[in-house]
Amino acid sequence: MSEKSQVRVLGADEGRIIPGIGHVANRFMIDGAETGGRFALVQHLFEPRALAAPMHRHHDEDEYTFVLTGTIGAVLGGTEVYAGPGDLIFKPRGQWHTFWNATDEPASVLEIISQAGLEDMFKSFEQLTGMPTPEALKEMAGKVHVDVDFDSTFPLVERLGLAF
Repeated sequence: MSEKSQVRVLGADEGRIIPGIGHVANRFMIDGAETGGRFALVQHLFEPRALAAPMHRHHDEDEYTFVLTGTIGAVLGGTEVYAGPGDLIFKPRGQWHTFWNATDEPASVLEIISQAGLEDMFKSFEQLTGMPTPEALKEMAGKVHVDVDFDSTFPLVERLGLAF
């Protein structure tokens, strides 16, 4: 492979965007197949007050959420935190967590996933015709070694007035 063929710039209007669950879309920027499985990069595009995912924990990957716009709330291991543009939220494997757009304006983040693989679940959302049932979402998450806890999610959604 020549050095020139390895040069790549992903333009601001490039990268496949597909709906996520609820009110968050996913822009695929770097896939695990391109990095030998080392990491993946996905941009999450949040509608106002949107929950990204139910409370969950990964067994195989760490996630790093770099806030581009807006304010992102998160529960990390039982602690509620907030981050703004330029802040980085670290969600290590094995830690229960969730995150959301904490404002009435759109928000966006870069999600760095290391090791790659979790992005495959995000891609599977494209096949959904509506919001999956909690049981179906647990099954989807289980395929990528992720546990989901809806009992902890619904009180948070209600207290913060989040869309999910």
